[in-house]
Amino acid sequence: MKKQRDRILSFAVLFLATAFLFSSLIRVAETAFLTDLPTSTVEADSPVILLDAGHGGEDGGATGTNGVLEKDLNLSLTHTLADLLRLAGYTVVETRTEDRLLYDAGTKKGHKKQGDLANRLAFTGIYPDSVLVSIHMNTFPNDTCTGLQVWYSQNHSNSKALATSVQEKVKGMLQPQNHRKVKAATQGIYLLRHAETPAILVECGFLSTPAECERLCDATYQAQLALVLFAAIAENYG
Repeated sequence: MKKQRDRILSFAVLFLATAFLFSSLIRVAETAFLTDLPTSTVEADSPVILLDAGHGGEDGGATGTNGVLEKDLNLSLTHTLADLLRLAGYTVVETRTEDRLLYDAGTKKGHKKQGDLANRLAFTGIYPDSVLVSIHMNTFPNDTCTGLQVWYSQNHSNSKALATSVQEKVKGMLQPQNHRKVKAATQGIYLLRHAETPAILVECGFLSTPAECERLCDATYQAQLALVLFAAIAENYG
């Protein structure tokens, strides 16, 4: 498996040109309903990679300067990263594969967001030998802010190492002017506050900055971001 991952890293440019042609064929659709999840079958030398596309359904997340919704970019980037990881032999589970929140049927209004977050977190219990990567987009009133930034859970010692790898690789491979530092999760980040497995949340860029918003909407740039995330995961769990 290690040699296979090295080959993918060596031919990254080729992958970027071909990934989208094969994505519909290699994507494994994970069920959206928690009660229907399959039993975990994890290889002994590799953890399950849990990919969480933030927001969904009636929760659009941030809105970009061009009208794009965060929920859609999160899902698109997560699919691309999932394809790349699966090509490299990882077991990948996506918390959502559709445009919807994960609250249970019958959940009352006002409790849906909490139910959604609880169900996302529950994946870490179903797959205790896992790594959680939650994908989001950022926003800020100042429309000049740019750059990816990573938050990490303080509940597992490996979380900071993975976050640091992502932050360093994005600077070295994609955003040389990015001087942002990783940050420990605050109490307000539910998944990172409660996850007991290694867990990070990646704010991939600022939808409130016009130029960066346009980049984040570009399929090639999304593939480049996915490659950076893949490289960091492979470095820590290769």
